[in-house]
This record gives sequence, C-alpha cells and structure tokens, in this order.
Amino acid sequence: MIVILGPTASGKTRLAARVAAALNGEVLSADSRQVYRRMDVGTGKDRDEYRVGEIEVPVHLIDLMEPGERYNINSYYEDFEKAYTEVTQRGKLPVLCGGSGLYLQTALEGNPLSAIPVDEALRARLITHDKHMLKELWDGLSAFVRENTDCSTAKRMVRAIEIDQWLLLHPMPEHRPPAGEKMIFGIDPGKSDRLNRIGQRLRERLNDGLLDEVQALLDEGLVPDRLRYYGLEYLWCTDFLVGKISRELLETGLETAIRQFAKRQMTWFRKMEREGTVIDWLPDGFNDDQRRDYVIEKWVNRVPDPE
Repeated sequence: MIVILGPTASGKTRLAARVAAALNGEVLSADSRQVYRRMDVGTGKDRDEYRVGEIEVPVHLIDLMEPGERYNINSYYEDFEKAYTEVTQRGKLPVLCGGSGLYLQTALEGNPLSAIPVDEALRARLITHDKHMLKELWDGLSAFVRENTDCSTAKRMVRAIEIDQWLLLHPMPEHRPPAGEKMIFGIDPGKSDRLNRIGQRLRERLNDGLLDEVQALLDEGLVPDRLRYYGLEYLWCTDFLVGKISRELLETGLETAIRQFAKRQMTWFRKMEREGTVIDWLPDGFNDDQRRDYVIEKWVNRVPDPE
C-alpha cells in the first residue's frame, strides 16, 4: 500500500489519484468527514481530481453515511479493512490518502482500542456527572489508556473512560494492521505556501457553493448544533447562516481556524514519526508531475521486505 498524507490544501488528493492511475491502483480515503454524503464542498472531496486523463480512478470510504449519523474510528477501521481487502483481491494497489491523523494511524497500525465497543449506558451516566466527577474518573485511568488515547476534548475523555472500564473486564482485543509492504509519503508545502493555499482554497469553496451546501443541509432538517459538530466550514458557515456572525468574520475566522487545524495535522504527523513511522517527505518545489514521478520511482524501486 502507498500512503499519501499531508495537511489540508497540500494537494494530497491530486497526487494520490495520479499515482493510482499510473500504478493500476484505487484510492482509499482517510478523512473523518468525507464519509458523509452531500457534504462535498466543505470536506474537499474534489471529485474531479479522480479523473486522470481517460482514467476514472475509483475512490473508497467516502459517502458512507447520512449527515447527522454517528461514525467513529472503530467503524472506519472495519470499513477500511473491507475496502482494502476488496481492492487487493482485484489485484489493484491501494493508495491511502488523507489528513485525519487518527484515521491514518489506525489504518496503518490496526489500533486495538478502536475495536472496543461503545457503551451507551455508561456514556449516558457520564453525561450526568459534573466536571469534578469526570476529573476523578480521569485521574483513575490506567497508565496504558492515558498513553494511548487522545483526551483533548470532553468527548474524547468520555471515550477514554469507556475504554478503561471495558479493559477492566475484558482482554485487549486483537486488531492487526493489513499485511504487505507500505510506503508513506508526506506533502508539507511549508508554512508560507500552506497559508496561501488555505486562503485560496477557502475563497474557491465559498465561490463554488459552500454556503449553499450548508444551507441545503439545514433545509433538510439538520439542526445547527449537529452541523456545528463537524467543525471548521460547517461550524462557521452555520453560524453565518443563522445570523450569529458577519460575512467578514466568517471569512477571516474560518481561515484562521483552518490554519490552526493544518498546524495540528502537522503536529500529529511529527508525532507519528517520533513513534517510529517512516514518512518520506516530498522535496520542496516539486510540481504535480515531479511529485507523481518521485512516488512512482520510489515504489517501483523499493527493496522488498524480507519474508
């Protein structure tokens, strides 16, 4: 499997599609929001990127759910395993592409914690606890759960408590990563270029119907808080459409939020490297053809792993 990762607006999709077209491959998405139907502009599905010359490159793991439905990392890994197996059984090369660090890492490593089921009854009880009670539960988490879960938000803290409680009564589930060779390529345009790309792409999306897309979802009956849950474009556009913020604040605030998100993505990728993941960062200044040729040459001339 070839993996293409990078922050938002770095050109991942274009590169993945071009590599897949050249190597008889199919693209597997690693994006936490592209799984939702009719959320195309805001999530950057960029469907036209998958047509390379006369080739229509197949793409998997998008448009799986209805807006408003719940989707989690365990569901993603199950869907990923199924898509990966189908692609390889057809003799095609999987090209995993995305910027959602947790989704990428789980696809690569087979995170066993993602197999732990949701406990709705426990979640309901936790929601009724005050912050002091949640902190006591958090303080009692095992060292393993502390080190291997992301607790940067209240929602993720609840998931960590859920995992900890489950492991008190069950053995660690087995969840193995896909077999076979993997090469991971990263795109980092550099801070200045990244900021310019983010601003340009945001303006393009606003001109290409981003607000119409969000309005259509509201018209379908999705409550504003449900759309805000998806963050970034959906949070800021919803606030504008319901009259909470001005058009000027929409554009400036959203651009700042996307910049901060891209920075967090790069932080995650660097963390993956510190933990042992080898990422081949593409040289600066390459155009689209040079990026494609670089990945293809590295893949074709790789040294196979020993049996």
